[in-house]
Amino acid sequence: MAGTITEAVATDERVARVGVLRRLLVKPELGSLIGAIVVFSFFAVLSADFRSPGGIANWLDPASTLGIMAVAVALLMIGGHFDLSAGVQTATAGIASGLLTTYYGMNTWAALLLSLILVLAIGFLNGYLVVRTGLPSFIITLGSFLMLQGLNLGVTKVVTNTVQVNNFDKVGGYSALHKVMASTVTIAGTPFQIAILWWVLLTIGGTYLLLKTRFGNWIFAIGGEKNASTNVGVPVMRTTVTLFMITSAAAWFIGNTQIVRLTSIQAQTGIGQELIYIVAAVIGGCLLTGGFGSAVGASLGALIFGMTSQGIVYAGWDADWFKFFLGAMLLLAVLANQFVRRYAEQSRR
Repeated sequence: MAGTITEAVATDERVARVGVLRRLLVKPELGSLIGAIVVFSFFAVLSADFRSPGGIANWLDPASTLGIMAVAVALLMIGGHFDLSAGVQTATAGIASGLLTTYYGMNTWAALLLSLILVLAIGFLNGYLVVRTGLPSFIITLGSFLMLQGLNLGVTKVVTNTVQVNNFDKVGGYSALHKVMASTVTIAGTPFQIAILWWVLLTIGGTYLLLKTRFGNWIFAIGGEKNASTNVGVPVMRTTVTLFMITSAAAWFIGNTQIVRLTSIQAQTGIGQELIYIVAAVIGGCLLTGGFGSAVGASLGALIFGMTSQGIVYAGWDADWFKFFLGAMLLLAVLANQFVRRYAEQSRR
């Protein structure tokens, strides 16, 4: 009897011993961590400026703004969906805040609140239509992308007679807003954008949400198997709509950060960026099929993007090569993710 019990315990996968290497290999962020180390080492050898405090500040800046969006997009992708309107929503948010304040004289904080409500409504509509119609999120948000692109351009031209909103630095409360969204923090004599801090905090928050909350379990569940999730009582509609609204909230923050930092915003801002957000999430370990990924991995994917974009400049190369490296990293990430997924599935057998 004792031998039978021992044998049963030994074969039960819930108590089976799993080696350190196996546990590491099934971590979604492992590949992006290795990639980040390789990219940093490569450009650090090529350029001393790249590894200097000033150089680090320069490549952390684009990584932070991309990383904030990449974390939100990663949560949505883990839930099994895409948002192709995420990039253009950044322009929608910034344009709304800019027009309401500079052309219509609205209080700055009220304008920010209204622009937030606007993009959250867009996120809600995207999520609601995806769930209600059963159409792929790719199609729904592609429609949103095209409509918002035309709306941003059309409204901006009608109001300003140009394709941009200017003079945001002249609105009331700008200095306080600048401190929150676009100020710098000096470390060892080098100024670092405060967006880096918000990026780190969002990554921590996203990680906690995924791994320590019931909502995080729902995200993985609906991304892994929607029908099974519904059968066991997971609120699929509420979770999906919330994920789209989180992505829209991140777009609001980035769009307003841009208009605060530059004091102006172009009507076509963000077009094409939605693909960069997805690339960063995939490089960070998110599967295109959903159900797998992490906030840390998405941030590491954004970090790789930032280091590569600035590293090419520091190395003195033609910036046109950046797209080549980005495509190569995406292909390698997809292949690595496929290998990890198969390995993870085999490890459960």
